[in-house]
Amino acid sequence: MQDRSRLTAVMICGAGHSGSTLLGMILGSHSDAFYMGEGGKARYLGDEKKPLRKRVCKICGEDCPVWAGFEWDGDTPLYAQVSAHVGKRVIIDSTKDEGWIEARAGEVRAGDGTPVLLKLSRDGRAVVNSRLRKYPDRDPAAQIRAWVDKMASADALFEAFDGPKMHVRYEDLAENSASTIEALCRLIGIEYQPGMANFAAVEHHVLGGNSGTQFIAARSRFDDPEEAFVSLGSRTRDYYENHSGRIELDLRWKTEMKPEHLALFEQMAATANSPFQWGE
Repeated sequence: MQDRSRLTAVMICGAGHSGSTLLGMILGSHSDAFYMGEGGKARYLGDEKKPLRKRVCKICGEDCPVWAGFEWDGDTPLYAQVSAHVGKRVIIDSTKDEGWIEARAGEVRAGDGTPVLLKLSRDGRAVVNSRLRKYPDRDPAAQIRAWVDKMASADALFEAFDGPKMHVRYEDLAENSASTIEALCRLIGIEYQPGMANFAAVEHHVLGGNSGTQFIAARSRFDDPEEAFVSLGSRTRDYYENHSGRIELDLRWKTEMKPEHLALFEQMAATANSPFQWGE
């Protein structure tokens, strides 16, 4: 185990819609850890020019006991400030922007802490389908290109990263949860706690991220989920309202993705997707 007095910052890279909110909440369910959500949104706290959903806790809203009143000046090492604020030595951030990760990792190293990088991947067809579900009016080809480019930049960051790192497949996290979480705990330097898989039973305070996964957590925390700040759109409400609350493999792309979009993905991204392809 690492020195319990030193900061460990766990940063997640990869493409959005790959399960980073789920991964962050699982890790943030450890007794020594706190999951910020997308830490980059700490820049927006208190900024009334930004939409409310981008500048408050996605579960609590404006009255969050963690983020209400928290201020970051952009210069103070962010994770150290958050660690002192919440009393946890392991901070998890799923911002995913490569420049942000490099800057924050430098801060952690300068403070004698340990930056850890997790590259999260998911079958690209699932990612693109999720994006098209959320943004049905966007160009499918542009969504496919964006996924290919993002995974290439995440791969480059991961290869160059100096420190503990691990490639995490979303599908492995969902299908082989215990062994994947144990491996992550060893990498991070924390003791494995089986209760981490029951992420919805823990109180989370997150900036940004996936509303569906946050709704699952809010549903177990509030007697009436409508009391939570997080809300669901019409295209995802049925799925998450009927979700078991456990870690589940989401393969909706197999029934939702239009044949023409699957064919376009195969044409544009089959080679890029080969390391991440799942369930053939």
